[in-house]
Amino acid sequence: MISPEMLTIQQKLPDWIKASVPYAASGKVASYIPELSKAPRDALGITLINADGDTATAGECGLNFTMQSISKVFTLILGLMDNGEELVFSKVGMEPTGDNFNSMLKLELVRPGIPFNPMINAGAITVTSLIKGSNPAEKSERVLRFFKDISGNESLTVDMDVYNSELDSGDLNRSIAYFLKENGILTGRIDDVLDVYFRHCSITANCADLARMALVLAMDGVDPITGKTLIPRRYVRIAKTFMTTCGMYNASGEFAIDVGLPAKSGVSGGILTLVPGQYGIGVVGPALNDKGNSQAGVQLLEIISKDMGWSMF
Repeated sequence: MISPEMLTIQQKLPDWIKASVPYAASGKVASYIPELSKAPRDALGITLINADGDTATAGECGLNFTMQSISKVFTLILGLMDNGEELVFSKVGMEPTGDNFNSMLKLELVRPGIPFNPMINAGAITVTSLIKGSNPAEKSERVLRFFKDISGNESLTVDMDVYNSELDSGDLNRSIAYFLKENGILTGRIDDVLDVYFRHCSITANCADLARMALVLAMDGVDPITGKTLIPRRYVRIAKTFMTTCGMYNASGEFAIDVGLPAKSGVSGGILTLVPGQYGIGVVGPALNDKGNSQAGVQLLEIISKDMGWSMF
């Protein structure tokens, strides 16, 4: 039997979506990765799932999009599972930057020159380099396998058009990677590291996939649908902390005040968020604000969180 709260959410979702869709008009679809510019600007969709597997959906929740920076949450977890905290955090820090997600500024100005956190590009590239495997193909397959397990979706795949678009337009990420190598933070071939990075950013998902992945985090690493423990609780705690402090780029503090939930966004317009112990939530809205977050998606989550009293703070 569906819980009364989930029934309430399903009843209210159409109105919440209707109130949020107009905000997309003031946003812009990401174009610095050319393939992303093809996304429908006015789209907005959401899926919520609880521990019983009950779902509530509204809007264009079936729209497929690439995970982009949302993938950083799970490559961080995989990197921690492969290497442990001491090694990972000798290469990447734990603090917000206040800068754009693709900035190199703090790498040059602040010693010891390691990326401030794993949610910015420099940090995520560094973490990607730590994922175990004998070659880029094996590493990418391990990442994809992990994402399939967390989402419960065996059909997850890499969008090769977006991947190739990232390869063609990724000069700033190459600059970041070469700077990291020069500082001794990265080892090995830069092209190999970036191949794995571009591939996990290009994994295709929809709102239901994000919601299921978020549910595993909401339940401290246990998939309540299957009963399997997929992630050590300690690493979930680390990931959720980074989501709260750094997950919405340099608008993370504002999001914490207005929404009050751990979240991670991507420039394809996706947002993965969760209500601890209760819900996994996936949102898509390709039109972005000037911080790189879904304009309508953030508005939608603010409305829902305030209406339902979900803020952790």
